[in-house]
Amino acid sequence: MIGPDGAQLGIKTLPDALGLARELDLDLVEVAPLANPPVCRIMDYGKFRYEESQRAREARKKTAHVSVKEVKFRPKIGKGDFDTKVRHVVEFLSDGHKVKVSLQFRGREMAHPELGSKILDDVIEQIVEVGKVETQARLEGRSMTMVLVPDKKNTKKKDSVTASSDVPVATTSSPEQTPAIPTEVQNES
Repeated sequence: MIGPDGAQLGIKTLPDALGLARELDLDLVEVAPLANPPVCRIMDYGKFRYEESQRAREARKKTAHVSVKEVKFRPKIGKGDFDTKVRHVVEFLSDGHKVKVSLQFRGREMAHPELGSKILDDVIEQIVEVGKVETQARLEGRSMTMVLVPDKKNTKKKDSVTASSDVPVATTSSPEQTPAIPTEVQNES
């Protein structure tokens, strides 16, 4: 049996342990039922359950919620559209999201899956600084998909970036570096 302060009280009979717990106005809780003899502890069980729920809540707050964003490409995508979509992929990855890149084929485009593979390879080349491939590109029906994840060492939080950019930096400048400010001269006549 373990006391309320964590001290070992030794082996007690059940009526003795219950009597001791009632004297202290606490609960007798069995903490290790499979031990021989079973281990019981004198504690405030309501307080224990409350603290457990608080610890569980804190653990849930600290877990990262990963969402999956999807960006769709087409085999005949133009350069400008490609650059814009890749920019979106980079933004999602830098925010810490997973990105599913899918390429949709229509009609006779299915005859040339190598064009789709080339586009997805170009995407990988563009995002190599902020992310990496989790699932390689594979053809499923009329679409080719791959999943990208942010690279842990390059992911930056927006809050830390904006906080550091808002801090003014004091600089000293010599008179030679100070730009000339024109002054108006008024003629009094």
